[in-house]
Amino acid sequence: MKLDKVLSISGKPGLYELKAQTRGGFVAESMLDGKKISVNMRHNVSLLSEIAIYTYSEEVPLREVFQKIYDKENGGEAISHKESKAKLEEYFSEVLPDYDEDRVYISDIKKIIQWYNLLVSKGITDFSKGDENASEESSETEKTPKDTGGEEE
Repeated sequence: MKLDKVLSISGKPGLYELKAQTRGGFVAESMLDGKKISVNMRHNVSLLSEIAIYTYSEEVPLREVFQKIYDKENGGEAISHKESKAKLEEYFSEVLPDYDEDRVYISDIKKIIQWYNLLVSKGITDFSKGDENASEESSETEKTPKDTGGEEE
């Protein structure tokens, strides 16, 4: 599973996998307990593939931060998100040395490490960018029937 199917829902713990779209929102399954919930448009939802971390030079996509942690830990879990503030900041500066300390809070660092550990524990370790060519091909096949539909006379 790619990060474009993984959600963070404000006010709800852990991460969720996008399962299906509905008229008023979508259905998501908790990665913590496997329960499915219905999410409407009033919830503040973020796709992990759309989140970026501030550095002094640019915004680094979260998937790249996850990949750096993955490389640092040789595919294993990172330190606990419950470690002391000093340990977490030291660890995060090893992973992303130029992160903007004024705009990336300790709560953000805790969340990133907690999310990373949850993903790795669920066997999700593919932090590469989604395949853009596949989406282009599917949109091409959607157009094809419309183009050929008017030729019967």
